[in-house]
Amino acid sequence: MAEATVKKHGPDLSAAVKDALLSGLIALGLFGPLVGLRTEQNIRNELVVQGRWGLLASVIAVIIVGRFLLLTLVWPAMAARKERVTPAEAPSPVRQTLSRWFAPASLIFLFLYPAIVVSLLGFQGSLKWVDNFGIQILIYVMLGWGLNIVVGLAGLLDLGYVAFYAVGAYSYALLSTHFGFSFWILLPMAGIFAALWGIMLGFPVLRLRGDYLAIVTLAFGEIIRLVLINWRDLTNGSSGISSIPKITLFGIKFDASPTGFAKMMDLPVSSAYYKIFLYYLILLLALLTAFVTIRLRKLPVGRAWEALREDEIACRSLGINTTNTKLTAFALGAMFAGFAGSFFAARQGFVSPESFTFMESAIIVAIVVLGGMGSMVGVALAAVAMIGGTELLRELAFLKTIFGDNFNPDQFRMLIFGLAMVGIMIWKPRGFVSSRQPTIFLAEKKAIAGTLVKEGHG
Repeated sequence: MAEATVKKHGPDLSAAVKDALLSGLIALGLFGPLVGLRTEQNIRNELVVQGRWGLLASVIAVIIVGRFLLLTLVWPAMAARKERVTPAEAPSPVRQTLSRWFAPASLIFLFLYPAIVVSLLGFQGSLKWVDNFGIQILIYVMLGWGLNIVVGLAGLLDLGYVAFYAVGAYSYALLSTHFGFSFWILLPMAGIFAALWGIMLGFPVLRLRGDYLAIVTLAFGEIIRLVLINWRDLTNGSSGISSIPKITLFGIKFDASPTGFAKMMDLPVSSAYYKIFLYYLILLLALLTAFVTIRLRKLPVGRAWEALREDEIACRSLGINTTNTKLTAFALGAMFAGFAGSFFAARQGFVSPESFTFMESAIIVAIVVLGGMGSMVGVALAAVAMIGGTELLRELAFLKTIFGDNFNPDQFRMLIFGLAMVGIMIWKPRGFVSSRQPTIFLAEKKAIAGTLVKEGHG
């Protein structure tokens, strides 16, 4: 009866106000000591307690207002949308036009992005935007597309994907520093090494599904990290490997030497050229990952991945070799992680086990889930939102003018990021792009004569 009243007359505002105030009271009890009070050392080296009542009041106000809006606007709209039954309608012409031109426009923007940034900020001012908001995002786009093969297409939950990323990075770091091999030789080798490790992981987990598979892959990622820490003779332990050679363009180095890129092209010496070169390189690697994935989805192995994702028992009953299907998914996903790892090592010039923790795997899995499992466009949008949003949240220094000089933005960066992720999952529970186009579909409807389907003829 109460539900019917809410559906007819809208949400109960008095109940929503009471619920929001109660949420604020609970938040005051939880965050009061944590946010409202802070200990600092004074001149006499004594601990004193300082109150941050303005910050605490802001947090409580946000919680109360957010809870009220959820109860009065968001949840009733979601409930009404679920109950509303409408016939399937064709997409509007505007939406069709946007979907048709989205991919070409995105590619044009990506290729022109360095030129746009340089023209607006200059060479030195563009370093941060090309590196942090270009190269860093594209690395995670490539990692997300690689994991999308395993999680989104094959339906195998892999929580140790960062291990293959580490294998590619350390393969390039060790072979380039000890044997002097170039990046262009080690790039395919790093992918092959990571694919072999993917096959090694795939064999023990062939019988596992769901939570058990997640636990085993999580343990595999931790094993790789602990090996990198403890095998000091090979990996130098927690100190990592430094002085990793940079990438060259047909033997041309990006330095200030007379044979460097700037001198040969008669350009002013700047480190921006190397960053722009790395940007276009990782862009091409990411596009190669997307091209291979899209092509494989149309092949029998791609359709076998999707059949395995939907129902493994039915997949086996159809005669599909689930062993080879799982191994190919693990191997190909690991190969692209190896490519990204070798690029990461060359870009950083230094690798250590701290760069390949479980948090990195969690971020990559979150990118795939938030973007929409199986959706290439969704994974790319999620990587831009998560990685680019994280970098933007670092630039919260203007809040010091509101809360005082003692306010540290990094303390609340992950809190804001977590709240944003919760909001996205409430708004889009199946990801940014929840709909997946079928791999195979009829391009047009054809009439079939009755003589072709009568008994004895088909």
